[in-house]
Amino acid sequence: VRAAMPSAPIADWYFDDMHHHGAFALNLAFNFLSSFGRPRNGLVSEWPPRFDHGTPDGYRFFLELGPLANVNERHFHGEVPFWNELAAHPDDDGFWAARSTLRHLAGIRCAVLTVGGLYDAEDLYGAFHTYAAIEELNPGIASSLVMGPWSHGAWLRGDGRRLGDADFGFATAEAFRREVLLPFFAHHLKDGPAPEIPEAMVFDTGAKAWRSLEAWPPVGLERRGLFLAADGALAWQPPGAAGDGFDAFVSDPAKPVPYTADITTGWHAAYMTEDQRFASRRPDVLVYRSEPLTEPLTLAGELQVELWVSTTAGDADWVVKLVDEHPGRLAGFDPESGEEDLGHSERLVRSEIFRGRYREGYDRPRPFRPGEPSRVAFPLQGVLHTFAPGHRIAIHVQSSLFPFFDRNPQSWVANIFAAREADFVAATHRVYRRPAQQSAVAAGVLQAEVAAAAP
Repeated sequence: VRAAMPSAPIADWYFDDMHHHGAFALNLAFNFLSSFGRPRNGLVSEWPPRFDHGTPDGYRFFLELGPLANVNERHFHGEVPFWNELAAHPDDDGFWAARSTLRHLAGIRCAVLTVGGLYDAEDLYGAFHTYAAIEELNPGIASSLVMGPWSHGAWLRGDGRRLGDADFGFATAEAFRREVLLPFFAHHLKDGPAPEIPEAMVFDTGAKAWRSLEAWPPVGLERRGLFLAADGALAWQPPGAAGDGFDAFVSDPAKPVPYTADITTGWHAAYMTEDQRFASRRPDVLVYRSEPLTEPLTLAGELQVELWVSTTAGDADWVVKLVDEHPGRLAGFDPESGEEDLGHSERLVRSEIFRGRYREGYDRPRPFRPGEPSRVAFPLQGVLHTFAPGHRIAIHVQSSLFPFFDRNPQSWVANIFAAREADFVAATHRVYRRPAQQSAVAAGVLQAEVAAAAP
């Protein structure tokens, strides 16, 4: 083997595809396993029949499905082996550890180009962590990372100029295939000229440009905290005594927050670039906004969430979104141009969900004590995004992302796959912003001269 290109590699199914920080990817897993997961009797030449949901409305279908136990009782009848394994292993136990590829990536001698999409909702974890493991376990080999503004596998199909409402300014996938992919294999397989591929080639989703970086995460990041403050403010400094308070909302499993405004029974791949106003105007979504920026600001690398929270029930999910909030009128916008007016849009940069029962370890679920503040900390996947002058950085906090992820019953059950309808209860959640219990998102700020470096 002279060269390899891991593309959207699945690294660990407890963090890729099937789960995100313990929350179960309901829509993806159900639709995939309803056909692909059924046993075959011998060799087959045709794809199994697609599941008939009986409606195009995915929110209605999965809500009326009820608890996860109904999947087998109504539809799978125990005939999908991997679904049964999912139900038997809700925690990150030895079953999942045995299926992680990361510890097996030593001894690589060929050149490796790890490729992923910054908007790959299925295997974003896999691309970042596969690259990191290869780097750690194989010092000295030719290894690079490419992360573009793509959904799952889109770097090998289409031109990569748009995803949903997001326009990246040029055909990013075509450029990658022509200028990186073909020269990489031509050099290593056919002894062509050595391509000029940087250590990390990552697309800046705010500036709409490729960046050549000497490492990922980039070197020289200034770690700063974005602190949740009173009156929906987002500040670079801790709130201090004046911030001795909390914000609260009611989370109702009967009315979960949708993950997209365009819910079908299938997968809406473009949700990761979507305008979040459909969600941020709900009473069960907390929104914190910075002051308008006076100069460009680039956030890079993995973001770290630290929330101090409580709930009146026994369990809760926590969703955090990083959002680029546009000003009401963009500089230079021509209303006669026919272009989309992005005024006051809230473009999603990154989101992630964390199942609160795993705050002490993914293999050690623990209930919350009603009303008692607890620390919940987890990473958001890597970003490279420049916020333009006049824009605001926003953080959204909510407790559901449905039906991308299953509903948390919120009353305590040992295994959510075994929960019943009576276990699903509304609860009041609090997010604290006190001197000793400061909720914040830590981000890496990229130096201006590094952020401006193009390949």
